[in-house]
Amino acid sequence: MNTSTYTSQSAFDGSRLRVILLVDLHEGAQQRFLDAYEHMRSRVASIPGHLGDQLCQSVENPSQWLITSEWATAPPYLAWVNSEEHLETVRPMQDCVRDLRSLRYNVVRETGRALPPAAGTADGVQAPVRVGDGVTRHALTFTVKPGSESKVAEILAGYAPPEARADDSTRLRRTTLFMHGNRVVRTVEVEGDLQTALRHVSRQPEVRAVEEALNPHLEQSRDLADPASARAFFIRAAMPAVHHVARGGPEPAGLRRHALYYPAREGCGMVLARLLAQQDETAAADPAGPVHRSTVFHRDDLVVRLIDTRDPETDPVRVLGMHGTRKAAVLSRLLDGAALGVEGPLSGDRDATRLLAHADMTLITDRRAAQS
Repeated sequence: MNTSTYTSQSAFDGSRLRVILLVDLHEGAQQRFLDAYEHMRSRVASIPGHLGDQLCQSVENPSQWLITSEWATAPPYLAWVNSEEHLETVRPMQDCVRDLRSLRYNVVRETGRALPPAAGTADGVQAPVRVGDGVTRHALTFTVKPGSESKVAEILAGYAPPEARADDSTRLRRTTLFMHGNRVVRTVEVEGDLQTALRHVSRQPEVRAVEEALNPHLEQSRDLADPASARAFFIRAAMPAVHHVARGGPEPAGLRRHALYYPAREGCGMVLARLLAQQDETAAADPAGPVHRSTVFHRDDLVVRLIDTRDPETDPVRVLGMHGTRKAAVLSRLLDGAALGVEGPLSGDRDATRLLAHADMTLITDRRAAQS
């Protein structure tokens, strides 16, 4: 990657993935937890891309446990963890847990065993090691009942922002809300620990009031007073960032944040996300490109691309990730054009302008925390 750019994360570099779960059990739940783990272990062992796992118990505190699993690459893990099957598989374990924290790491260096090189690397490690910006990016998405869109937009735009500082090391930096039809996408940027920030925000009175006001309008019902119901809703709503790239140097004046909506054909969501990530990686090395910063979020057959750009209509081909030989044709094959109202092949500026008009999501609110 060009040294004038930095990339804080990517699920598509071919590195092996290590997933770590830090678990604190309810008193007396140890045997139920072990039974649930055995059920989960037998199921996950058959998932393509899963290499193995370990269950460890704390020496100092027997109620604290550690689960580690290793995956050939990140995409098969993300496909598994975002599935309904995963939600049902882990439900008995979650009922035993007082607190759980999930961490995900690419394997960069290793000693002690010989393994074949990871895809796209020379020696089984990530190449090059990526340089981050200290920010974790995440999104939530859900749908509301048709006909309630204007009311939902009013609710989401009208609440007071929560306190940005969660603790001494965690701060909510930016929250942006978009809608496309009856779908809501909320993106967050966090300095520090994402789970700490999300728990902090969920406890804020103004946020709780907004969530309660949204409940009658949601297509998928939830009961935030029931921990299991709330947990299931937010697991299904989670839309992780799978790639982020930003051009180095000072930020240009006049940047505006946009979210572009890419519904994929059935089973093509991960391939579409990978294509857009590759396009953004290439484009970030071009100082004349229109996109200064881009994050690709993916869940199931939905991809949302968050971009910071000055004027997307001046270069819709590059803004949409359609630049390059035959890339527009590939994008056209992967995209569910009917869901966007843009059917047929895509080629040239005219089709790109038409697609941009349908894919550009409506901005509801964009809030930045004051610099500290």
